[in-house]
Amino acid sequence: MTTLTIDGGPVSFADVVAVAHGGVEVRLDPSVADRMAPARALVEQAVAGDKTVYGITTGFGALANTRIDPSQAATLQVNLLRSHAAGVGPPVPEPIVRAMMLLRARTLSQGHSGVRPAVVEQILELLNRDLLPLVPGQGSVGASGDLAAFAHLALPLIGEGEFLIDGKARPAAEVLAEHGIEPITLMAKEGLSLLNGTEGMLAYAVISLHRALRLVAVADLACALSIGALMGSARPFRADVHALRPHPGQVKSAATIAGLIEGSAIEASHHDDFTHAVQDAYSLRCAPQVHGATRDALAYSAATFEVELGAVVDNPIVFPDTGEVISAGNFHGQPLALALDMMAIAVTELGSISERRTDRLLDPNHSSGLPAFLAPNPGINSGYMLSQYTAAALVAENRVLSHPASVESIPTSGSQEDHVSMGWGAARKLWDVLMNTRRVLAIEILCAAQGLEYRKPLLPSPRVQAVVDHIRQAVPPLDEDRQISSEIEQVANMVATGELLEAAGIT
Repeated sequence: MTTLTIDGGPVSFADVVAVAHGGVEVRLDPSVADRMAPARALVEQAVAGDKTVYGITTGFGALANTRIDPSQAATLQVNLLRSHAAGVGPPVPEPIVRAMMLLRARTLSQGHSGVRPAVVEQILELLNRDLLPLVPGQGSVGASGDLAAFAHLALPLIGEGEFLIDGKARPAAEVLAEHGIEPITLMAKEGLSLLNGTEGMLAYAVISLHRALRLVAVADLACALSIGALMGSARPFRADVHALRPHPGQVKSAATIAGLIEGSAIEASHHDDFTHAVQDAYSLRCAPQVHGATRDALAYSAATFEVELGAVVDNPIVFPDTGEVISAGNFHGQPLALALDMMAIAVTELGSISERRTDRLLDPNHSSGLPAFLAPNPGINSGYMLSQYTAAALVAENRVLSHPASVESIPTSGSQEDHVSMGWGAARKLWDVLMNTRRVLAIEILCAAQGLEYRKPLLPSPRVQAVVDHIRQAVPPLDEDRQISSEIEQVANMVATGELLEAAGIT
């Protein structure tokens, strides 16, 4: 097991991904206590001095003008967690919960929230023991932070709420007792600081970006397989073509595809035959432009997320140097919501163009001589006909999911919070888009591999053939009709693990 130490500074994408998938112990740097102390002292001073400070000596949201007696400051924080735990629906995936815990701990350790190190240590204790709170997936509007989600994440710290253990909900107090962990007693502002922030959206964002970057590389690979199966041309991927329109993503995808098909005996067999196909279809020759635009959209999103990984997103923010506690809007998720919506659109396009290549592989009018639906003895066999139906259904679903959540603000808290980002919703639907697109690409790869069987004795490039060989370890060529849903899932899993990219030599 590796160890990650958080010290109040930014964490990297790789750190978040590693923690999200388990096997990393997270520790608090000893220096963090000194870093957090001044802000905590300022909060305690505000309570002792009977000052009016949002969320410390007042209520929340539309109740911000309701004064709370300082003696009730701790009760206020517990009631906040209880009242805001209003989430519903299926649980948030475990990798996201782990990432949320890491990112919330990092934010609190920065020294601008006014909480004690004990709160951060309690979060990390649960994370390191893989005791994951049950966080319902629906209920956040992505503005004052992911409030409902974080309330469910925070309640187990005080012995309330639930953990998800082996797929079953169990009372937090019971689980803590079994592991010898004492519930923490919250003090002024600590409940509020456990809720306010964008780390829920950010957790989804970082893990989704990791998956999306893998998918765009797989899309280039899938296209290379289809070019071989469809006897496509290598000319559209020449570097001098893309130097004339040098969008970074386009240049990258073109170079990747060109490298993958280099050395193909199939392509060489018709490379100089300009009567073979004057032009390939857009889904082949425009792949760098389409895949590349997705790459560039992901680069924009990555830049946004990188800022957030080092940001202070709590409210109110404590400034120990000036002695101020300022209520502002850093918790608002709009930067993330826009980037997440853009990612959903961009990844949907990977699936959209992939489905068109699959259709060409299956249609005997457009497949350069392949049998109808790649079926042995078409008619008696339907081959991969229905795989295109599945791809079409998934692409259609993605198009619905690509409607931007970030334009759907609905005011909350008596219109005190009158514009919200809906970034959590953007993140959740992106998660589904990624899952759907993974399967759409798997269908294309499965069909292209079958198409390459019909080009023998001509072979594709060694790198493409290595991918086909890897697939064939689990999925044999189609020699008669059989159920293929499990085979789609097997190839989709190869997409998810990155093993197809590894087989192709793509790093």
